[in-house]
Amino acid sequence: MAPNLSRRHALALFSCLVLSAAAVPAALAQSFPARPVRLVVPYPPGGPTDIVARVVGQKLSERLGQPLVVENRPGAGGNIGAEAVARAAPDGYTLLVATTAHAINMTLFRKPGYDTRKDFAPVSLLTRGPLVLVTAPATPAANVAELIAMARARPGQLTFASSGNGQSTHLAAELFNSMAGVRMTHVPYKGSAPALTDVMGGQATVMFDTMLSAMPFVRDGKLRALAVTGAQRSPAAPDTPTIAQSGLPGYEATAWNALLAPAGTPPAVLEAIAAALKSVLDDADVRARFATQGFAAEWTSPPATAKFLDQEIDKWARVVKASGATID
Repeated sequence: MAPNLSRRHALALFSCLVLSAAAVPAALAQSFPARPVRLVVPYPPGGPTDIVARVVGQKLSERLGQPLVVENRPGAGGNIGAEAVARAAPDGYTLLVATTAHAINMTLFRKPGYDTRKDFAPVSLLTRGPLVLVTAPATPAANVAELIAMARARPGQLTFASSGNGQSTHLAAELFNSMAGVRMTHVPYKGSAPALTDVMGGQATVMFDTMLSAMPFVRDGKLRALAVTGAQRSPAAPDTPTIAQSGLPGYEATAWNALLAPAGTPPAVLEAIAAALKSVLDDADVRARFATQGFAAEWTSPPATAKFLDQEIDKWARVVKASGATID
């Protein structure tokens, strides 16, 4: 009898442990958030991703009832901040504001330090928007067709600036090179500001940059906008055609931000964040603020976000491989 009794006790104890373990995520979700949430931006303050994070963070804090503390962790094309979040506790209290670079970097960097597919639990997209192709007003090319003709006549002599290796501003130009059959030379900078300065001064021929960074200079007449990179014209620049409309059918490159948590974060916590985030991104003031900066606020469910990331990683892998670019 004693062995049977011992076995029953063991089974009962095991059942209690299983039930307790199952109750932990549910209890965590019910109490979440019980303290401030850290929102990691893997770029310096003041840039487009930082602006998105601070707008979303302020509104999300109101919905969740806890502060969202923005922490800038720049470096290595967004990899330093991303790796820090990938290694954080999977409890919903550390989140990453990811960008297009976190799809690109899976192929561009030999050792990015994380795997965007495996090391994160997607929450939602935040924003999506086109880049704008700009050049100095003195540049002979007044449109995309003329730029392509000039690049074909002078292979390797025209240059394109970017805000850094692996950024959307880099790979959008590599996609242009590939689809147009031209060879413009990449000149990476540490951020948009110095890159745009050299484009304005004629030291670099063109740049694909965010509308937030570039359009003020276009409005001031210091840059000329040749085209936007989206599938449709942007409400922030309705008179500027798309690249696809300007002689390169099928071209499309968008910059996006998404909210990711460490892999293993309880689904109930992800759903709680996603639900609050949907309310934020549906807010008319938030949508209007992003629209003036050339972004569209865009909420997606966690599964839809995962699918989007898969597609982006595959798309940019093809561009990176075609360009031959790699970073150790």
